[in-house]
Amino acid sequence: MFIKIPRRGDCRESEVIPEALYLNRRQLLQGSMLSVAASGLPVLTRADEGRYAQVDAVDAPAWFDAKLDQAHWEAVTADGESITPYRDATHYNNFYEFGPDKGDPARHAPKLVTEPWTVMVDGEVTNPGRYSVDDLFSPTQLEERIYRLRCVEAWSMVIPWLGFPLAELVRRLEPTSNAKYVRFETLVRPEQMPGMRAGFSLIDWPYVEGLRMDEAMHPLSLMAVGMYGRVLPNQNGAPLRLVVPWKYGFKSIKSIVRISFVHDQPATTWETMAPQEYGFYANVNPHVSHPRWSQARERRLPGSLFKPNVRETILFNGYADEVSHLYAGMDLSKDY
Repeated sequence: MFIKIPRRGDCRESEVIPEALYLNRRQLLQGSMLSVAASGLPVLTRADEGRYAQVDAVDAPAWFDAKLDQAHWEAVTADGESITPYRDATHYNNFYEFGPDKGDPARHAPKLVTEPWTVMVDGEVTNPGRYSVDDLFSPTQLEERIYRLRCVEAWSMVIPWLGFPLAELVRRLEPTSNAKYVRFETLVRPEQMPGMRAGFSLIDWPYVEGLRMDEAMHPLSLMAVGMYGRVLPNQNGAPLRLVVPWKYGFKSIKSIVRISFVHDQPATTWETMAPQEYGFYANVNPHVSHPRWSQARERRLPGSLFKPNVRETILFNGYADEVSHLYAGMDLSKDY
């Protein structure tokens, strides 16, 4: 199933990359965009050679290149801002396994070996086992999702991801009726992740995140292996990460090596470390401040000292029409 995001969940028109950048490195299509998928999304014949400008040329696994040929590309139109430049999206990151500074992941992550890569699936599930990324993606087509990314630190980006709905993977793995949550773990490899050896390492590794089952099954929840028409850079969570656009960015766990289906709500990393600051749900909410700063406004990257690009924060990061029903009857000031 391919998702057409409606109304308030849509990125605004200027969030879509300008046409000149979209086409400038090479003619995008060898032929022309002739057909529209039954879902309503445009199907392009090839994007790896020219869809995005100023994107690093990187080697991708053969399975990724093969799937890129048949990817479904989504152009979401509206008004107000542009897609975050590739360099900002890849050089301003929180990935504490590589260090506490925003530039540490781009400096240190290229040393991370991401092939081969396997993901352990266990818990309350019919099809447990150890799967390669190719195994997880082989039955699916890649699709592009242009999503807002809102950090709990009150900065934000707009990023075009490549992946497939998490719900598709969950259905294939067949969790049992006892599974109420999905728990995710990030890789632990201190020899390639210097942040794990640093003094900052107050984190009890591995990094852990989780979703309630209905959140995991929501059509917006994405398993991503690429961005900007290319394979994921290491600093952005290669080779496999989660993207949950209505939640603060720390919920979108990177470099996943384990997916567990569990009955009880998992103890997630930031909630365990500072429960008064970081709740399990972590839904973007301008009405619930962090104890040390307001969440009412955010700084959209890129910006500068004289043009900070500050804007109002939108409930559920602009996806309220799609996801608010998941939290009907809940007090979001307590279940934050």
